[in-house]
Amino acid sequence: MSKRVVLTSLVGAAAVAGVAVAGIASATAPSAPTVDNASARFLPPSADTGGTFAFAADVADDSGVKSLKVLAWPNSSDLKPTAEEMEHAENAACERVDDEKSTCAYTLPVSGQEAEGMRKGDWTISVLLTARDGEKKFVPEATTINIDF
Repeated sequence: MSKRVVLTSLVGAAAVAGVAVAGIASATAPSAPTVDNASARFLPPSADTGGTFAFAADVADDSGVKSLKVLAWPNSSDLKPTAEEMEHAENAACERVDDEKSTCAYTLPVSGQEAEGMRKGDWTISVLLTARDGEKKFVPEATTINIDF
């Protein structure tokens, strides 16, 4: 076998090994918690039924999802909650899709009296995702909704 063929074979083998090692490393590297597809809706109360505020999102982390805290606030309030303040917000109900992913939903009943006291206009929904390994992801503006009824 010529030296050129041996050298070419060694270079090719090294390239394949490098790609394989990089692939294994990226497959096992921990991923940060994510919040995707966040959406919200508001159904105002009627004379016959109460209203609801609903929020949903797809969440994930390589260690699994422990909790998702949700807080809706009117933009006109300039509230702008912090990650630390979000620790005291209400929990969404999360349904596990697989080892890493969950779908979370939060529903808040709204009475006629509560709706009358709500500020009209744009509201922001902030969330705090906590993974099973303790890692957190704060999303100050997961989505917005306009409340005008």
